[in-house]
Amino acid sequence: MTRFICDDSGQGLVEYALIIAVIAVAVIVAMMFMRDQLTNIFSQVGNNLT
Repeated sequence: MTRFICDDSGQGLVEYALIIAVIAVAVIVAMMFMRDQLTNIFSQVGNNLT
């Protein structure tokens, strides 16, 4: 039981997963605030491609 409590082999993976989750939330929030600008940019790109 003591060996199980002291085992930290999965700690690095959990830390990377938390960092990725925080970055994903930050990107989603940024995209929500810039929604109109992103819509205009994608519309312009789509119009230029046709």
